[in-house]
Amino acid sequence: MTTKAPPQATAEDLPEAPPQYPVARIVPAKDEASDIKILADTQTTVAGHFTLDGSVVITYGDRTVEADHVEYDRESGDLVATGHLVATGGTNQERIEASHGTMNLKTQTGRFYDVKGSVGIKKKNSRLVYTNGNPFLFNGRLVVKTGPQAYDVYDGSVTSCALPHPDWILSAGHFNIDGERARASNSIFHLVNVPVLYLPYVTHAVDTEDRQSGFLIPVISQSSSKGLIIGEQVYLAINRSTDLTVGAEYFSLRGYSQMATFRFRGRNDDFVRAHYSGLLDRLQGSANQGGEDFLLSGRHDFTPHTRVATDVEYLSSFTYRAAFSESFNQAVSSDILSDVYVTHDHDGYVATGLVDRYQGLKRIASVAADGSIIVGQQVRIFHVPSLDLSSVDHALGRSGFVWNFDVDASGLKRVQPNFQTAGVVERFDLHPELAYPLNAGGWHLRPSIGARETYYNRSRSSNIIPNPTESTAGINRSDVEIQVDARAPVIERTFDSGFIRRVLGSDVKHTVEPSVTYRYVTGINNFANILRFDDRDLASNTNELEYGVTQRLFLRPRARKAPCTTDAEQIENPLLSSVDSMIDTPTDSVAPQPGCGTREWITWRLTQKYFFNPTFGGAVQNGRRNLFDSTLDFSGIAFLTEPREISPLISRLRMRASEKVDFEWDVDYDTGAKKFTSSNVFVDVHEGVTFAGLSYARLNAPGRSYSEGIASAVSDFSQMRVLLGFGAPTRAGLSVAGNAGLDLNVGSVQYAALQTSYNWDCCGFSVEYRKYELGSVRNENVYRFNITLANIGTAGNLKRAERLF
Repeated sequence: MTTKAPPQATAEDLPEAPPQYPVARIVPAKDEASDIKILADTQTTVAGHFTLDGSVVITYGDRTVEADHVEYDRESGDLVATGHLVATGGTNQERIEASHGTMNLKTQTGRFYDVKGSVGIKKKNSRLVYTNGNPFLFNGRLVVKTGPQAYDVYDGSVTSCALPHPDWILSAGHFNIDGERARASNSIFHLVNVPVLYLPYVTHAVDTEDRQSGFLIPVISQSSSKGLIIGEQVYLAINRSTDLTVGAEYFSLRGYSQMATFRFRGRNDDFVRAHYSGLLDRLQGSANQGGEDFLLSGRHDFTPHTRVATDVEYLSSFTYRAAFSESFNQAVSSDILSDVYVTHDHDGYVATGLVDRYQGLKRIASVAADGSIIVGQQVRIFHVPSLDLSSVDHALGRSGFVWNFDVDASGLKRVQPNFQTAGVVERFDLHPELAYPLNAGGWHLRPSIGARETYYNRSRSSNIIPNPTESTAGINRSDVEIQVDARAPVIERTFDSGFIRRVLGSDVKHTVEPSVTYRYVTGINNFANILRFDDRDLASNTNELEYGVTQRLFLRPRARKAPCTTDAEQIENPLLSSVDSMIDTPTDSVAPQPGCGTREWITWRLTQKYFFNPTFGGAVQNGRRNLFDSTLDFSGIAFLTEPREISPLISRLRMRASEKVDFEWDVDYDTGAKKFTSSNVFVDVHEGVTFAGLSYARLNAPGRSYSEGIASAVSDFSQMRVLLGFGAPTRAGLSVAGNAGLDLNVGSVQYAALQTSYNWDCCGFSVEYRKYELGSVRNENVYRFNITLANIGTAGNLKRAERLF
């Protein structure tokens, strides 16, 4: 306590004054009618009333009014225009051409007579340029403008085709158009001036950012196995990022089919897509082919280095898919993999958590000669879950060594008719590696040494009897791995003689790339006692040498008289000409002209393995198909049914004969059995709008019967696919395409399709005949159709994914 007065504060002792912020004031909305620019050949003004004649142009805001004669009152904003009235502008680029009309520039309302108009179109350099993906044109006896972007059209029509002779129109007594969509009741759809369809209610989006809910155009088709097909779908635009489509189809011979699709698109790569389809088949007993199929896929990125993704499918019946799938490849697919994983990467390390389910059909249900039913065999494998940590090569200080590792901890389960694991099998796998890369004089050498330690809490008691048996005893598997990868310098030579240039029109560069890999694995002496879930369980002893050579031929065009330019030629595109070809395209987006640089002409890879340990440490069992990691990585075709020293010779030949012709021939030749175990040929030809394709697949290799004890020991099939067509989806006039799949062993057509379409200026019509012949499961002839309206959409049951063009 003191009675002494405190010292007087100085300027330095005072606190800083708080910052002074400006006072917020409400700024009134700008009156576009108060800032008007007027141009005319002659004009008179009396007390704010303008009389304008001759090439009158009035500009206010982003709108313009043109006419021969205009009377305008500045105070009220009223405007009367006659003679070639044109009003343009607004957010959606509205354009109205009329004989005469009245307007109020302040309220942006008016009435127009004998109108031709458009939305999403502007004129540039005396031609129409479409400014969005939802443009349309309209005309009417009377158009009433009720707001800045709202119109009522009376006794008129709407189309997306260029006037005055559109290929299709929608006519009605009254259209209502606002900033979001156009609507009409009791309208009639005309195709090539022919009334085709009555629509009690129809809408069309005007705002390109807006989607609208509603009923889709019904689907009607015919199928030999399903009968008359009538379907309808409802589309719900939940918000700007989410939508839902729900529908059903009635098959007169089978029953009801239902489907639903949910879609969400978020920021960056985030998305969710779910699709469900099912059939309530009215047939009974073994003839019933009903089922359900549900697919869910999605992705979410938490950070640039962490994301979660899913790809899940549930299928209740493979027979349902084979009988009712619209895609042949999906109908014959017998493998389903569902997984959900989350992954994070940092500084070359990747951590992943995974849950997945594999479902495979390994033997189709069939009827035996005595009439009994042979039950189909399905295999289900689960990872519940799997945790994995791995890394890329990391330098070990300055020693020159690099190291990496892979660690996996999994819970596993396998279910099949003759075997089922009791509960979840635990597996822990550790695989580190140390390497010392060497590079000198073009040689690349990478010697490495690694080890693997794997623990299972359960094992397989025997691998000799046909049916495996599980043991509750745990098991350890250990190995040491030595590997040396050697890459010799690339040998190359350029051939530029006059003869070569005359024949090929180019210089030819030939390169030879030899490679050798030696791999030695030892310590796995209990391969027969390992339960099989994935490729980690196929590790075995091996002492092998893989050798191969890759040859390439490159073509380099001779010096040109003129430099390479861009090729802006495009196939005529009538369905998009009303939009895409009218939108300005920057010149830097045009692809370079083909043939302007060196291109790879022919690539041929030959490779083979020599096994110093023919029995793979005793893992090979005679008379059975054997799969090991070293053979699975080498070829997708099984070849081990007994101890052997030489693998099949693998040949991969690819040729780009020209910019219009591609050829590939993939062969596995078994030098021991002296036969081709697989031979696949692919040819693709395209010249302008003409295209053709041919593929041939031949397989003669050990079948699954080797490991399942079935009588047949060989997978033997020979199939051919052909494709031939002329045209394009958006080409004017007629287009035709067809394809077929042939089973050459039995001389039958597995599937075939013929599509034809005819396109006018802004609409097109497509028809398809498709045939499926999949044994006793499906023998069907189906007819589909599709109507395409430029800038509007499509109607029909011929989906884009199924088109041949």
